[in-house]
Amino acid sequence: MARISSNTALRKKVSKELVKRVKRVVNNAYAPYSGISVGAALYCANGNIYTGCNIENSSYSLTTCAERVALFKAISEGERKFLLLLLYSPQVDSILPCGACLQVFSECAPEIIIATMNANNEFHFYPLQTLLTKPFKLSK
Repeated sequence: MARISSNTALRKKVSKELVKRVKRVVNNAYAPYSGISVGAALYCANGNIYTGCNIENSSYSLTTCAERVALFKAISEGERKFLLLLLYSPQVDSILPCGACLQVFSECAPEIIIATMNANNEFHFYPLQTLLTKPFKLSK
């Protein structure tokens, strides 16, 4: 995450852009069952940002979380280096990823920092390894 933290002006610009995008994409969430809308903005090493929102389904196992939507969009466009994931829900104070999302990120972005934001634009930052200390890995 050195590119973000080494330059204060860049960090502020990225932060403002991520906040703007996550607040916009949360409005696209489809959450008729939980009533909890979640937006995610994924910041890549090359400066690209990908967003996602949660998309629920009456068959709950087919629901997709915002963070995986953003990650899968980025991967489908060829991205492989991820620095920061920002999550926001207007209904939940500083929402964190579920176990399934943590597991997926542990394989695709093991060094990522996960930031949560509440309705007052207050942030908390978590290295992925602090949220998922022992990810599942296939032994080869």
